[in-house]
Amino acid sequence: MKIGVLGGTFDPIHLGHLAIAEEARWLLALNKVLFLPAGRPYFKEGYVISSAEDRIRMLELAVAGQPAYLVSQLEIERPGPSYAVDTIEQIRKQLNPTDEIFFIMGWDSLMSLPLWHQADRLIKLCRVVAAPRPGYAQPNLKSLVPDLPGITGRAIIMERPLIDISATHIREKIRQGLSIDGLVPPAVAAYISEKGLYRGENPQRQTGS
Repeated sequence: MKIGVLGGTFDPIHLGHLAIAEEARWLLALNKVLFLPAGRPYFKEGYVISSAEDRIRMLELAVAGQPAYLVSQLEIERPGPSYAVDTIEQIRKQLNPTDEIFFIMGWDSLMSLPLWHQADRLIKLCRVVAAPRPGYAQPNLKSLVPDLPGITGRAIIMERPLIDISATHIREKIRQGLSIDGLVPPAVAAYISEKGLYRGENPQRQTGS
């Protein structure tokens, strides 16, 4: 079995995330794509993010009716900062030895991979799949070899989709009272409106998880 893992804060999940997941599923013949909302990302310490409950619910609404898409609370339930290598190792223990894991990230994240916690161990546990990010050049895998030997055989570069949507932009549009139609699934837009998310200081937003 081939399992794709797409992590992020998903604050909120948007159509760009879903397009990347679908392209990876088609390109790599993935059996499942696991959406993995971060609990307390170590690189976002001090940032305010929405509650785990809201982010999980938005993910569930976004993937409803799509059996190939699953939402995992693994990082939400694990205390402390979230490191990709620990998460992938935990997922690996739940699978058969012959199952493959494909960790989906952006072009920019791939180029910074040598700076990640135990990146050398990460690429032994899974293959990394890099999706396009607007404003970033396609990664040069050979340039990563000195810091991350073996990366050329463990990375896959996606050439599409190139979608210029960001959660930051969506949150700002909501704060300004603008429409987010065409940026998030309709069910997610309805949930955001119902809960009053992203409208200035919201009691349902919190630091950390």
